[in-house]
Amino acid sequence: MVDLQRQYQRLKPEMDEAIQEVLNQCQFILGPQVSALENEIASYHGVSFAAGVASGTDALLLALRACGIGPGDEVITTPFTFIATAEVIALLQAAPVFVDIVPDTFNMDPRKIEAKITKKTRAIIPVHLFGHPAEMDPILELARKYHLKVIEDCAQAFGAVYRGKKVGTLGDCGCFSFFPSKNLAGCGDGGMVITQNQEMGQSIKMLRNHGSKVKYYHSVLGYNSRLDEIQAAIIRVKFKHIDDFNAARRRHADLYRTLITRHDILLPLERSGCHHVYHQFTLRSKYRDQIMASLHNQGIASAIYYPVPLHRQEVFAGYGSAGEILPHAETCTAEVLSLPMFPELKQEEIQLISDVINHVS
Repeated sequence: MVDLQRQYQRLKPEMDEAIQEVLNQCQFILGPQVSALENEIASYHGVSFAAGVASGTDALLLALRACGIGPGDEVITTPFTFIATAEVIALLQAAPVFVDIVPDTFNMDPRKIEAKITKKTRAIIPVHLFGHPAEMDPILELARKYHLKVIEDCAQAFGAVYRGKKVGTLGDCGCFSFFPSKNLAGCGDGGMVITQNQEMGQSIKMLRNHGSKVKYYHSVLGYNSRLDEIQAAIIRVKFKHIDDFNAARRRHADLYRTLITRHDILLPLERSGCHHVYHQFTLRSKYRDQIMASLHNQGIASAIYYPVPLHRQEVFAGYGSAGEILPHAETCTAEVLSLPMFPELKQEEIQLISDVINHVS
């Protein structure tokens, strides 16, 4: 799905030098590389604050904590995403409330949110899934109407744009993952929260460091969730190339759309006003399993993101929305298939993948 070796070989001199610099300086925790990356990513997004944390999951968790989410609260989100989005809600003893998706973008349907808002609702987490921005204007309108926080899950969407604004800058804060397969990635786990809210930003920095502003003085119970200095150095190297990486993904997506000619396949689209960054190229087909088997027989990877929607997961069986029928999410789990997608993918490889798909009987 992602050939990490190709990108490493492409950037090897820069990456090796960056790692060696950290080793030479021997500042491994919250050192100059983390600080520099925070400043660079804040500047890229036009926000005043960025905090590096240990993972994308922790980015969401700390953002929820900074927004005051806790026991008895409800947070509205999508069932069609990686479990981390809802997992962190439940870990804070709040309740995830699931809203069905729009099947053409796989993102939460804003028209179905208001019916799920109760007196316990405190926040909404839209997910910019696969790199396509969620429909933020109506979500933000509802948040203003009901005085809700909006935490953007941008784990798969670094550099994506919604109506002229980068994702992560539209809500109260944006949460990113630097997992190795992401558009902007490290060589291990890592994450970041960005915000314009200085109080929220300071809270996240305190929470990531055992609830401490001053060493050995602790104001709240926090976490050990600090972005690693070596990972920050690696991500800084890749960050210089992120717009080129995303442009390559967009070219690959256009080529897939040109070469895959089957009429029984729904290819991913890009809605007006959105700039998709194609963390995944995810199609839909009733013949998904046959297509996947044919690709496998030719030694070609593919993956199902996601095979079970969150409201059908055993771990969420005790929550109120668990027994609901969310038809679009459930249909998509039976039909989606993601194809190889990374900047270094070759044109002839996309041609081969498309040929195999076109000839599945």
